[in-house]
Formats: sequence, C-alpha cells, structure tokens
Amino acid sequence: VEEAIRRGVDVVVLAGDVVEREDDFFEAYRNLHQGVARLVEAGISVFGVVGNHDVKVLPRLAAQIPAFRLLGEHGDWEHASVDEGNEHLTLWGRSFTADRMREAPLQGEAFQRQPGINLGILHCDLDQRDSPYAPVMRSALEAAGLDGWLLGHIHLPSALTAPYPLGYLGSMTGLDPGEPGARGPWLISIEGGRIMHVSQWELAPLRWERLVVDITGIAELNIARESLLEAVVKLDERLADGDWPPQAVGLRIRFTGRSRFGAAAVEIFSEDDRAHLHTGLRNTHYFLERVDSATRPEIALDELATRGDPPALLAARLLLLDRGEADLERSKLIADARRILESRLRDARWSGLGRSLSDEDVEMYLRRSATAAFEHLLAQQGEWA
Repeated sequence: VEEAIRRGVDVVVLAGDVVEREDDFFEAYRNLHQGVARLVEAGISVFGVVGNHDVKVLPRLAAQIPAFRLLGEHGDWEHASVDEGNEHLTLWGRSFTADRMREAPLQGEAFQRQPGINLGILHCDLDQRDSPYAPVMRSALEAAGLDGWLLGHIHLPSALTAPYPLGYLGSMTGLDPGEPGARGPWLISIEGGRIMHVSQWELAPLRWERLVVDITGIAELNIARESLLEAVVKLDERLADGDWPPQAVGLRIRFTGRSRFGAAAVEIFSEDDRAHLHTGLRNTHYFLERVDSATRPEIALDELATRGDPPALLAARLLLLDRGEADLERSKLIADARRILESRLRDARWSGLGRSLSDEDVEMYLRRSATAAFEHLLAQQGEWA
C-alpha cells in the first residue's frame, strides 16, 4: 500500500485468497480494510476477484468500501474499464461464489474486447482438468483474445513478462519453505496501448532460500560451517542490493560433494545457530529452516557396492537414489520408505516429519539416515579416520 501510493499507481488488482482461511476474519480483516481504504482515499482504483478462501471476506469488504469493485461477484464474467490520460484498460473477471468451483470458467465465454489493453483476472487451477478450483487450460486462456491473464490460487509466482503476462501472481510473502524465491506484487506499465514492462516488487519481509554447499575434500568438520557462512554472505550481498531487502530469510541447506563429514555436518549447528545464523548488511536475519546432506563417500559407491559387507548394501541403495525419477527400483524404494515414515506421523516423537511427505522429503530422510549409518560402518572397519 505504501509503495503503491508513493509511486502513484493507477490501479491495484487482487486475484483472490487475500486471506488464508475464512476464520482469519478478525485477524486479517482489519488490516485488509485499512489497506484498501487507504488506496481508495489516494485515488487508486481497486478491483478484485474472490478466491476459494475468501468467499465471505471480500464481498463483505466490497459492501463496506463501495469504491472497491469485485468483478463477477455472482459467478458471471464482468468487466470494468479505467481511463488514465490516453491509456485505456479493461479488466475482465469472474469470482468464486463458494469454496469449490468445478466448472471450467471459460466454457462458452466470448469476450467482447474494449479499446486499449484488456486483461483477465481469474482465480483458478491452471492445467488441472479435474481440479475443484476452477480448472482452466492455458490454451483456453491464450485463445480468449485478451492481452494477458493475472491468476490467483497458487502461491508460487510465475515468470510474468511483457508484452503478454500470463500466470500466477503468487502470494505476497513466502508461505512454504519448499517454494523459495522472491514474493510481492507485480507492477505492469502500459504505454501507447501496449504492455511495456512487467516487474515484481520484492516487498516480502520473509523470504525462503535454498543453498547447496559443496564440501568435497574438506579436512575438518568446522570447514563445512565456514563454507555455509560464505554462501550465506554471498546471498546477502545479492539481496542487500535490492530496493527492499527482506527482514528475515529462512534457509534450507543441502551439503553435497564427496566427503566423510556429510552426516556429521548436519549436526554441527546448535539451536542458537539454527535460530540465528547470520545478520546481513542491511540487518536481514538469517536462520536455518532445514539442513540435510546429499554427500557421497570419498570412496566410490559403485566400487563399494560390489562387496559383500553391510556398507556395500547401503552403497547399492544410495546408488538407487541417484537414478532418475522414472526408474522403477528407485520408485519402489521411495514408496516403501514413505509407507514406513507415514505410519509414524501420529507419534509425537516423529512430529518433525510434518503432515505429509513429498518424494523430496522421503529422499532426504533416506539419504540422511543411510549416509550416517554408512559413515559409521566405514569408521568401524577402519576405512575412515
């Protein structure tokens, strides 16, 4: 809101799911109301469509702030036009009327273009035919004859570009540590009846990032920590150059390379390290969300796998994880491990696993446990110092 007013933008568009849950009404509504009211008072036109999470909140807001215009509030396509100088913009939108919308939103719809730029605003599930959240195919959007589509629903933003932006705006801040990168609103500039520029304002106070740290050949365990800090400093230098450095960055770290310290490197970080690893040039707070190891032994796995001892059995399974996702043996290993892990999710001792496990999560736990056992077995046999 502050940046939109400071830069004098003409229109602000909300693509739905502005709140996470309807029961966030008391927590979220006051800030939402104040923000939209300030935009309107500054002479900025505010439009929106309702998503599956805010079918009660946004209509209530529109009723209290008449200048905030919901498009397609009753489930039908609706358009609104804005003229600024010689530029003309028409927004086409359709809203959710319930928390599910199984019909394809473009079915049978023919848009009658208006002068200037015509943009579609839609809350939907792109290229998911059986989704209960307004399934729509990209080909249908491209064939609709508009100058772009700004979509809501998926938290991870698309790479929107001029002159034809089509994709998800993304959430205003990072919500999932597994989805790293920039978050924030998008600025679209229209000049001479064309979309000239599309850029993201990276305003999110919280950012998630993944760092891969190669510890091949390190001679001492503490060098793993130093290598990680060097990678964090480089990341901070890049983020500090931006207009809006984040207040906090959560890091998901993966150690890679050939090393005898793979599993041990995961354990060297204290609780204080995890909560506060580094303070950046512009006071950005860096903390560890997750640390795991995908290192390989300094001894070649393919050679070890030909032996007949316990390390050889582990080496063979680690080699399976290196195969492509289409490999049947690898898929079976992941599936078997998921069944075992998910059977323990209800046990408080395993609560750190979360509610559900992706293939990436399962692979991480397999690598971590196998690597730790592998290093221990080799040390017992005197093959590592």
